[in-house]
Amino acid sequence: MDLIPPIAAAVPASYYERHIFFCLNERKNGENCCAQHGAQQGFDRCKALVKAAGLAGPGKVRVNKSGCLDRCSAGPVAVVYPEAVWYSYVDASDIDEIVESHLKQGVVVDRLRVPPHLGR
Repeated sequence: MDLIPPIAAAVPASYYERHIFFCLNERKNGENCCAQHGAQQGFDRCKALVKAAGLAGPGKVRVNKSGCLDRCSAGPVAVVYPEAVWYSYVDASDIDEIVESHLKQGVVVDRLRVPPHLGR
């Protein structure tokens, strides 16, 4: 009898080691959104730091813009995959810490994690 291999064995390695998505959603009706809280600046800084550190590209890190990630009350937010770690950040030093700790070293920045109950 042939055994079916585990899914992990059947799925090829990811094109990127890590993928970070930044919500850049802007709500036209005045509702709270990440765009109102410096999301574009966070994205731009992260992208520049990743590139400068030589972390960008296949097998490494991809920094992406995203539409609404539905975690508005914690905004601005970013999420790192494959770990599915959600972050909220306030300033450039928070982005620096996410890049240095999580994207470079694989160590989650606990103080910036979004509590699981925060949504829209």
